[in-house]
Amino acid sequence: MSLLQSIKNYVRSRSIHVSYVDVGSCNGCDIEVLACLSPRYDIEQYGIYVHNNPREADILLVIGAYTPGWEEKLATLWEKIPEPKAAIAIGNCPISGCLFNRPHTYIDPPVAKHIPIAAEVPGCPPRPTEILAAVLAVAPIVFRDFEVKR
Repeated sequence: MSLLQSIKNYVRSRSIHVSYVDVGSCNGCDIEVLACLSPRYDIEQYGIYVHNNPREADILLVIGAYTPGWEEKLATLWEKIPEPKAAIAIGNCPISGCLFNRPHTYIDPPVAKHIPIAAEVPGCPPRPTEILAAVLAVAPIVFRDFEVKR
């Protein structure tokens, strides 16, 4: 890898665009993700920007307990995110179904069965600092060889 490619990969890893999808949560994780946008945590100081359009995102944050109704929708959403990309499961629901995973329900955890998950942030709900740490930990791995892969 040339020096120019290394510099481009480094700069790209400092400009992380995330999008998030709630596949069925109690809104506890939603509140914590939105708290990351508040002045207290201010994710933009770390170079993290939130987009509603998955075509502009690098990392997908998945929140909530997965149900079969999301099978096609989540796959389509995942395909819209350009390479390189990663997904992070936020909270216990996408990891284990949490309290929604009971007999005779449609909950189908984990989300990792349906799309590749690069990191998991357990907690009900996880703290905003844990969400930030996960995004910052995944970004350098995602963009490490971006220029070489293209």
